[in-house]
Amino acid sequence: MRLREWVESDLDVLRAINVPEMKEHLGGPESEERLLRRHRRYVEETAAGTMFMRVVEVDGAAAGSAGFWPARHDDEDVYEAGWHILPAFQGRGLAAAAALMLVEQARDRGDRTALHAYPYVANVASNRTCRRAGFVLVGERDHEFPPGQWMRVNDWRLALGSPAG
Repeated sequence: MRLREWVESDLDVLRAINVPEMKEHLGGPESEERLLRRHRRYVEETAAGTMFMRVVEVDGAAAGSAGFWPARHDDEDVYEAGWHILPAFQGRGLAAAAALMLVEQARDRGDRTALHAYPYVANVASNRTCRRAGFVLVGERDHEFPPGQWMRVNDWRLALGSPAG
């Protein structure tokens, strides 16, 4: 398994993720217009180094996505992380492996003190992934995703160390 940067040709990965079973805990599938905007943002912000979206690959095949991006958590500048593993690749520990790789990439940047993940409270698999990747459960909170839609999530935190500087 490897993580590679998100590029223009990865729109099909996003479309494969944008199905009811993959978006059950995230407000359902997005419209084509919103999906295209999301893809454009992933391409542009990954290329600019302001977002760190990755394609999870197994033996050259796209198995999902994983990424992290700058966020504000209470009064702290942190990174937020998220991941999706396509159904054909689930149950192999890929989400936890990808999360661990994201942790190292975020830590290597040296500019934030923590990485947070906010899985829906009932998303057993994503909450398990957080625990396996070394995140610590802070508690429940309300979180806006997608914009304009609030959901109850578990707030998982992983310390990255002191920012360089």
